[in-house]
Amino acid sequence: MDEPLLSVRELTVDFVTDSGNFRAVDGLTFDIPKGKTVALVGESGSGKSITAQAILQILPKQAKIGAGSIVFNDPAIGDAVDITGLEAESSAMREMRGGRIAMIFQEPMTSLSPLHTIGDQISESYLTHIADDPAEAKIHTLEVLERVGFPDPKRALNTYPFELSGGLRQRAMIAMALITRPALLIADEPTTALDVTTQAQILDLIKKLQIETGMSVLLITHDLGVVANVADEVVVIYRGRVMEAGSRDDLFRRAQHPYLQALMRAVPRFAMAEGERLTPIREVTSEVLAHAQTPERIAPAGPILQAEGLTKTFTLRSGWFSGKVRTIHAVNGVDLALPTGKTLGLVGESGCGKTTVSKIIMRAMNPDSGHVLFDDGTGPRKVHELEGDALTAYRRNVQFIFQDPFSSLNPRMTVYELLTEPLRIHRIGTSDERYERAKQLLDMVGLNQRVLRRYPHSFSGGQRQRIGIARALALEPRVLICDEPVSALDVSVQAQVLNLLKDLQAALGLTYLFVSHNLAVVDYIADTIAVMCRGYIVEEAPKTSLFRNPVHPYTQALLAAVPDPDIDRPLDFEKLRVGRFADPSQWPEPFRLAAGEFGSMKEIEPGHKVRLGTEFVREAA
Repeated sequence: MDEPLLSVRELTVDFVTDSGNFRAVDGLTFDIPKGKTVALVGESGSGKSITAQAILQILPKQAKIGAGSIVFNDPAIGDAVDITGLEAESSAMREMRGGRIAMIFQEPMTSLSPLHTIGDQISESYLTHIADDPAEAKIHTLEVLERVGFPDPKRALNTYPFELSGGLRQRAMIAMALITRPALLIADEPTTALDVTTQAQILDLIKKLQIETGMSVLLITHDLGVVANVADEVVVIYRGRVMEAGSRDDLFRRAQHPYLQALMRAVPRFAMAEGERLTPIREVTSEVLAHAQTPERIAPAGPILQAEGLTKTFTLRSGWFSGKVRTIHAVNGVDLALPTGKTLGLVGESGCGKTTVSKIIMRAMNPDSGHVLFDDGTGPRKVHELEGDALTAYRRNVQFIFQDPFSSLNPRMTVYELLTEPLRIHRIGTSDERYERAKQLLDMVGLNQRVLRRYPHSFSGGQRQRIGIARALALEPRVLICDEPVSALDVSVQAQVLNLLKDLQAALGLTYLFVSHNLAVVDYIADTIAVMCRGYIVEEAPKTSLFRNPVHPYTQALLAAVPDPDIDRPLDFEKLRVGRFADPSQWPEPFRLAAGEFGSMKEIEPGHKVRLGTEFVREAA
C-alpha cells in the first residue's frame, strides 16, 4: 500500500487567551492518499480551518500546536517531513507553503489584494516558488488562467479583483494555487458564497485539474451535497475530534455516528414530504412564539405587495480615461405578486437582478419604468409616490434581513442598542417599553435576554443572523425581504434559521420575499417560486409544479446544478459544462430572446407561467 501524501496523527491545537486556554483541535488523526480528495466535514467552529492552518503553519498568534505530528511525504525531496518540527518562517516551510502545498481560501475578495492586478498576484507565486523570470511567469500565468476557465485570460492579467464576479475571483484564487503545480491543494469552503451553477463549475474544475495533475485535495466544507459529489474519503469532526471517517460510500450509505446522522437530517432536500421540518442539531425554541397572536390588521383584498413592469439599467464606464460607457440591463420587465401570509421565493445566479429588485421594492432605488404597489388594507398605492407619514408607515411595514449578519450589524452597538434603534428612529415607546420590547424580540428568536449588553463580535454567525431577524421584527412589519439570509451559514445553523422564519410567519402572519440562489432552500420555505435570469423572470410556479415540471431551460439548469447529499444522484458535470443556460440569445426556441426583447409570460397550467420569445408569441396569436 502506498504511503499517504499527508498523515496527521494525534494533532492538538490550543488557543491561549486572557480568559483561559481553549483546545480547538483535540487528538485529530487522518490521512490524505496521493491523488485523492479527502473531505473534512463539520459545523462552523469544529476545527476544520484551524487544521488547515496548522498544516501550512499559518496559525493565529494566540494558537499553538500542542502535540501530534503532520507528516508530509514531500515529492520534491523524496522524503517525509514532519511539519510540526519546522519553524513557521523557516526557508523549508516557506518553500513548502504555496509551492508543494497550496491553499484556496474561503473568501476570495478579502484574500486577494485590491491594490494589485490578478496577473501580478498569480505571477508572484510562480516567481517565488518556481523561477525568477517575469516573462516566463507571464506565459505560465496566461496558461493557468485559461486552464481555470477565464473567458479572456489576456484581459484578466490587468484586471483588479473588484472588477470580477465572485466565481471569477474564486477561479483566480485557484489559478494562484495551481501555478506552482502543488502536490496537495487545501480548499477551505471554496464554494460557500457562490451560486449553485458557479459552485458546480468550480467543483468540476477542481476535479478536472486533479485528474490532469495528480494532486491530492483536502476539501474543507460543511456542505454534504458538495462532499457527495467530489470526495473519495470523508472525515467528520466535532469540537476538534473525529466522530466518523471512511469512504464516501460507507458514510453516506451507512452513517453510524449520531452527529453525522444529525448533520444529514439538517440538509434541505427536494424529496421532503409536505409539512416535514428540518432537524437542526440544536433546535431554537421560543415560548413567546408558541403563544403569540397574529396582530389584528385590515387584510388587503389582493396581494399585499406587487411589482409591475419593473425595469432598471446601469451605465458603467469602461475605463478611467477612455470615456467609453456600457449599459447593463439589470431588471427587464419584472412582475411579482406577494399574497398576504405567503412566501415568494426569488431564485437565480449572482448578478441576475434579485437584489436590485429587492432594493427597488424597499425604495432604496428608483426603477426606470414600472412601479411597486403596497396594500395595507386600504387599497394599493404606488410606493415611489409615497411621502411623509405614508412613507414612514411603509418603511415600518416592509423590513429587510441582510445576507451578511456581521457587516449589517454595527460593531460598536450592543444588542440592546441594535434592537431599539428602529424604535428610537420611529419614536415608538418610552425607554422602559423599548427595553421590554428588546427582551421580547430576543425571546422570539430563541436568544437569552442576558445577551442584551453584548456586542456582535461575541456571537456565532447563526446567532448574529437571529439578531438581524429580531431587529427586522422590531417595528412589527407585515413584509420581510430576506436577501440570502442563510447562504453563509453551515447546514445545522441554516436549519435553525429556516425553521425560525417558518415559525415567525405562522405566529405573526408575516409575508416573505425570500431571495436566494439555492433552490433546495427555497423549496423548503417558499409557497411560490420565481426564477430570474439576466433581469428577466423566466418561470414562476407553485413549488410543487416547478420541481415536478420545470419547463424553461434555465430553470432546468439551476435544478441540475444543486448538489444533492445523495451519492445516487450525482451532478451532471458534462451537461453543466456544455450548456449556455444564462444567455437569453442562446436559449432554444420558443424561449430565445433577442437583445432588448422582453418576450412575455404564458400560463401553461394553473399558476405556472414561463417566458417565451416575442416571435413565438406573435406566431401563436
